[in-house]
Amino acid sequence: MTPPTASPAATAGPVPPVRPRRRVTGMSAVLLALEADGSVAWDALAAGVDRTVAEGLVPAVNMDTGYGPSLDPDTRRRVLAVAAEAVGDREPVAGWRFVAGAHLDDPHAVLGGEAMVDGYRHAAAEVAAAGGVPIVFPSAGTAAQPEGEVAPTLAAIAAAVDRLLGFELGRAFHPHGRIWTLDTYVEVLDVPAVVGAKHSSLRRAPEWDRLVARDSRRPGFLVLTGNDRAVDMVRWGSDYLLGLSTFDPGAFAVRDRLWERGDPLVHEVDDAIQALGAVAFRDPVPAYRHDAALVWHRRGWAPSARVAEGTPTRPDGEAALLDPLLEALDAVVAEAGAAGSGIGEPRAAGAEVT
Repeated sequence: MTPPTASPAATAGPVPPVRPRRRVTGMSAVLLALEADGSVAWDALAAGVDRTVAEGLVPAVNMDTGYGPSLDPDTRRRVLAVAAEAVGDREPVAGWRFVAGAHLDDPHAVLGGEAMVDGYRHAAAEVAAAGGVPIVFPSAGTAAQPEGEVAPTLAAIAAAVDRLLGFELGRAFHPHGRIWTLDTYVEVLDVPAVVGAKHSSLRRAPEWDRLVARDSRRPGFLVLTGNDRAVDMVRWGSDYLLGLSTFDPGAFAVRDRLWERGDPLVHEVDDAIQALGAVAFRDPVPAYRHDAALVWHRRGWAPSARVAEGTPTRPDGEAALLDPLLEALDAVVAEAGAAGSGIGEPRAAGAEVT
């Protein structure tokens, strides 16, 4: 079956209004750090999950940031167990402990029909049993689906759990990525158990289209930006599930609180975050995981800057390129903390999604 080729780049609709002083729901993918010998640094993973929750962001594991598609099923299950233990009974956002990728055991097999649905149901149920919310990670089978089968497939998978997230992932991130047409997105909005969807086209226009459709059809649906090159999409009503936030979840939490309070310093923090994102998410995009590993190692969060086998890497000297960007980010976040009481303090756990 030939994969769909529809382009999401153009928009015929209006740009949605900017929404000042909105409370943003932040979700952050967590890097799967490695030891120098290439084995999983389990303590670093647990600390990364804890660090994310402590900042009031919902951690997301077994995502592309955590090599989810390439892990074997047993390792993915251990990641789930570590995440569940690290989160405990905390809810960084009311009703949300953590998110985790639901993967097929063989994501490269072009499965269809009940075989694919059954595989995803099993994976989603494992995430839910651990206390997380599953996000349906793309596979060769979902990449090859006709547009009209996307929403019914998500609805069928959702029958195994109380809720789940959809995932539009551009091929810049993953070869099985797929950006739905806007008509398909509207059909997904009509599936009650799909409570949100991550949009990772790295383009503003299709995400604006989705916000307009969401606002008119299902206002409570979470449009989760995955645009690490435009983290300010939250200003138009997107929430987020980003890989860039694993570089510094605290900086994102500060940015979110500044936006909610209407503090003009939010622009300085956004600029510093985006300067880092522009470098880390340049082509080839999957090499951002090497940048993340370099940052974690620099900050003392990981025992090495090693990445999983087969992951694209950045050239020698990348750390020196990142250092001034991190220093600038740290400085503006510190300025925000000094400028306003409570700005640098994490939001209380259990804060509601609004």
